[in-house]
Amino acid sequence: MTQHSWLDYLTAIGSVTTPLLVLALTAVGWRLRCRLERRVALEDKLREDRIGAYNKILEPFILLLTSDAAWQADPRNRNKNKNELAQIKLLSLEYREQGFRLSLVGSDSVVKSYNDLMQFFFQRGNQSVPVGEGEIREWLSLLGKFLLEIRRSMGNETTKLDHWAMLEWFITDVRKYRRQVELLS
Repeated sequence: MTQHSWLDYLTAIGSVTTPLLVLALTAVGWRLRCRLERRVALEDKLREDRIGAYNKILEPFILLLTSDAAWQADPRNRNKNKNELAQIKLLSLEYREQGFRLSLVGSDSVVKSYNDLMQFFFQRGNQSVPVGEGEIREWLSLLGKFLLEIRRSMGNETTKLDHWAMLEWFITDVRKYRRQVELLS
């Protein structure tokens, strides 16, 4: 009878456990891949839902920020007041439904910044457009923060832009308001 060394036993155990270990790791990898694919598919669907909600929520603000010249250049808008139309949209049932949708699909930071923006309008009552310099600065700041949070929620988490930069491309005087805020701080 020959003596078996510990190396023989280790080799035997290794030859039995290696296929089992490979099988277990393959199963774990497959399961993780399925979870990841499902998560990616859900994120894609959620992104589509978010885009739709964000577009509808931003519509009245786009109207408010459209220049009077650009508004009147479209023949369909003659004799229509864009500020009144924006206020009607903000108060509509459809807009409220979109607000609910946003609260369900939007990221926490988007919902919080939207809440801040809407609280600004709620506190102002029936006034549709900010009138004083301070009100305009506050409104623009809140809108810029909302747009920045939307940008982050759409995959640009590490953006170097700030909330004022989000407004520069379509608001002529935004740098003036930014400087005023910086001087007040």
